[in-house]
Amino acid sequence: MDFNMKKLASDAGIFFTRAVQFTEEKFGQAERTELDAHFENLLARADSTKNWTEKILRQTEVLLQPNPSARVEEFLYEKLDRKVPSRVTNGELLAQYMAEAASELGPTTPYGKTLIKVAEAEKRLGAAERDFIHTASINFLTPLRNFLEGDWKTISKERRLLQNRRLDLDACKARLKKAKAAEAKATCEGDTVPDFQETRPRNYILSASASALWNDEVDKAEQELRVAQTEFDRQAEVTRLLLEGISSTHVNHLRCLHEFVESQTTYYAQCYRHMLDLQKQLGSSQGAIFPGTFVGTTEPASPPLSSTSPTTAAATMPVGPSVAGLAPPGEAALRLEEVTPPASGTRKARVLYDYEAADSSELALLADELITVYSLPGMDPDWLIGERGNKKGKVPVTYLELLS
Repeated sequence: MDFNMKKLASDAGIFFTRAVQFTEEKFGQAERTELDAHFENLLARADSTKNWTEKILRQTEVLLQPNPSARVEEFLYEKLDRKVPSRVTNGELLAQYMAEAASELGPTTPYGKTLIKVAEAEKRLGAAERDFIHTASINFLTPLRNFLEGDWKTISKERRLLQNRRLDLDACKARLKKAKAAEAKATCEGDTVPDFQETRPRNYILSASASALWNDEVDKAEQELRVAQTEFDRQAEVTRLLLEGISSTHVNHLRCLHEFVESQTTYYAQCYRHMLDLQKQLGSSQGAIFPGTFVGTTEPASPPLSSTSPTTAAATMPVGPSVAGLAPPGEAALRLEEVTPPASGTRKARVLYDYEAADSSELALLADELITVYSLPGMDPDWLIGERGNKKGKVPVTYLELLS
């Protein structure tokens, strides 16, 4: 018990000394040991890495799980070391509702059949989203979280210890400075030869004794300063090694970032393929249900980028007008081999989206290519004749941007 009380008193004294030194530094009444510029740069880079890692981690969590209540629930499960329950994605839930609606409204009706097709596509999208969230959490979020909860806590602990060692060192320097000043003053007073006729000899003896005491105090302060300097240098080296390890952290996070981009690319490529398949299914069924009508928007929408060609617009296309609209009723089908371009009226056109020809009378198109187009008397206004080299065929106007 006596030992514990002594240790408690010693710790309280150290804490008080550090508090006094810290307060005096804040008010500019005490000198402070400055770290070298390289060390300060390491500290600044570590702080910046920690701050941006926290922001990236939080925003990635928002991207993967936009629902704040769900994020709080997952956080609590992780803190309690319990398995996070499986959660249905929004796409899977939408697919479930569409399938139930088709079952109730009639799976054999055109609307019911379309609901079933869209439900299957949404289910596949939900499964792709689930795989993406799982992969991104393991390959990207977990390494970032491990850095903040592991490496950064170690760095913070050593930095606090370095701060305490610096305060101890500066307190020892201040104590030594005061002891030397007091010793010099006592020495000056002791060097004065006493006049035994006019002064008391006891004053001279007391002055000499005080000088000896301050000599001992200076020796003790110097010894404490050497110990404090050694501990500070040792702790500074430990902290420096940890801070230099931030470079390895950057390399690790770079690798994780590449894996995140790869998983995100895979996810969006899967979504694109699923929606493209769905669009083709709906386009064919729509043509059977509404023959001779235009399906799609009147204004061409901006298509998503293809997963295999980042610089070429992908073919998320409005379904073109029906082929049956090319020739007016009662007239024979147009024979392309007999078609010749008019003497005037031909124009250049830029293709907006990829287009797959439905039959031999149509011309397949590639996004961003230039073709020559013209119209013939009696043609459906939604179609033109397009030529590319020695190939010609019908092309939908909604896929073209006519140039001057």
